Amino acid sequence: MGEVVLAAKITHVPSIWLSIQPGKHFGIRRPAELALTEIGRRARERGADTFLVADTHWMNSIGFHLNGKGRHHATYVSHELPHFIHDLAYDYQGDPELAELIREEIAAGGQKARVHTYQDLGLEYATLVPMYFMNQESDIRVLPIGCNIYSSVEENRRVGEALLRAVQRSGRKVAFLASGSLSHAFPPNEIAESLLNDVSSEINRTVDHAVLEMWAEGRIPEFLDMLPDYNARCTGEGAMADTAMLFGLLGWRDYTGRGEQLCPYFGSSGTGQVVVDFPVPAMSR
Repeated sequence: MGEVVLAAKITHVPSIWLSIQPGKHFGIRRPAELALTEIGRRARERGADTFLVADTHWMNSIGFHLNGKGRHHATYVSHELPHFIHDLAYDYQGDPELAELIREEIAAGGQKARVHTYQDLGLEYATLVPMYFMNQESDIRVLPIGCNIYSSVEENRRVGEALLRAVQRSGRKVAFLASGSLSHAFPPNEIAESLLNDVSSEINRTVDHAVLEMWAEGRIPEFLDMLPDYNARCTGEGAMADTAMLFGLLGWRDYTGRGEQLCPYFGSSGTGQVVVDFPVPAMSR
């Protein structure tokens, strides 16, 4: 029987990649680099053999999609911010078997899902940036699931539950990564560069801190009650699908764990970012 050995909410912002390049921005995201590296260390220590990534930069408009290729091998350049991320070579083993089990379980829950193995279907940077720090030896499989930008919190809760069922059927030890921001409101283009290290509004900053407090104190039902409004009012990235999947996988309102924040909250190009590790309940194992 498979098990979830790690579940985390993580950042993937391109400024983390910029932070490791020579130049004036070198080191600006060092705490996030260290936090992502620590998540990778914990996953490996717990015997993870697959990173299952809810990728908010692989944005789908119809249904739920999995990149089920047996091998992910290419060189990446960001179409959004090519001056931040380019020439990023990667080579990871995929997990077609787990992808198919997830498709089956999402379908069993009454939703539609597809597994794709197209040669030119590459990875997005919400997977690639974390993998650079977590999976440098490329010894852990990588399986991304896209986030439907028109999905509801309820749909993504059910997907999270399907992910857990599939993992339990698989024999895998899985580290689940909800790869997306907290608030995600970008500033107007005219001032965007001035907010490289900041959040777009004090309201978003305040709500983000309130969310982190709820997670740290284990007030998960309270957070879930506000999640639809949080997504709508703070411009959730990818419909905050990754976050709803995360808590669906963890048990939703029955989850009693407390999040462990691994780096200070930070702003990046107007968005709120963090890395939080959530203890996995016994029922997920």
